[in-house]
Amino acid sequence: MRTKLIAGNWKMHKTVSEAVALIDALYAALPTIASDREVVVCPTFTALSAVAARPRGAIGIGAQNVYPESHGAYTGEISPAMLVDIGCRYVIIGHSERRALFSESDAFIAKKAAAVLAAGMTPIVCVGETKQERESGRAEAVVLGQVAGSLAGLQDRLADVVIAYEPVWAIGTGLTATAADAQTMHAAIRAELRRIGGAAAERVRIQYGGSVKADNVDELMAQPDIDGALVGGAALVAEGFARIANYR
Repeated sequence: MRTKLIAGNWKMHKTVSEAVALIDALYAALPTIASDREVVVCPTFTALSAVAARPRGAIGIGAQNVYPESHGAYTGEISPAMLVDIGCRYVIIGHSERRALFSESDAFIAKKAAAVLAAGMTPIVCVGETKQERESGRAEAVVLGQVAGSLAGLQDRLADVVIAYEPVWAIGTGLTATAADAQTMHAAIRAELRRIGGAAAERVRIQYGGSVKADNVDELMAQPDIDGALVGGAALVAEGFARIANYR
């Protein structure tokens, strides 16, 4: 049975003091976590150390991005070793905002995933189609192409990767794929993972992201191929995120 992963992507929100207040409120709202799931928060780079230094409960720490080199003349970038040093266990890579705003390609995302794995962390590889791609009937082809491209060369480490399916049209819009539609895409992703890595595909966790909130999380998590959630806006409110983490 795959352990569900609930991850909060704080994006470019929260100063250091605000981030500390949020993690403290989250520990208070989520004093225990069920044994069948993991909970992770991914603050901004500036707040990572402060959040990681708080009295630790069962909530893991992740980063929102990484550069796929160990060191060097890469002004403004953060290496995998730097993230490991402050206690990160997960790294979000290939988010649609990185793909769209910073022109990150599948090949570059695959390099990041390899670097994250080599450093002993778990990459959360994001994939998802735009509204135009869905309406033109190309959603599955686009998403499966991203899966294959972003995992190129990682067949032997497939079980150590997390996939996050986030339809771009649902991120921050209040729109959410129905549980049935999300399950259909997740099942297609798992079939593609079987093509890439055989039996290891059954151990890969596939999260759903895109306006996940308290009133839809239970139905989403009940689907057989949905193994958690990558949560955006709702992760910025301790009580709301705690309710998502405590899905039924």
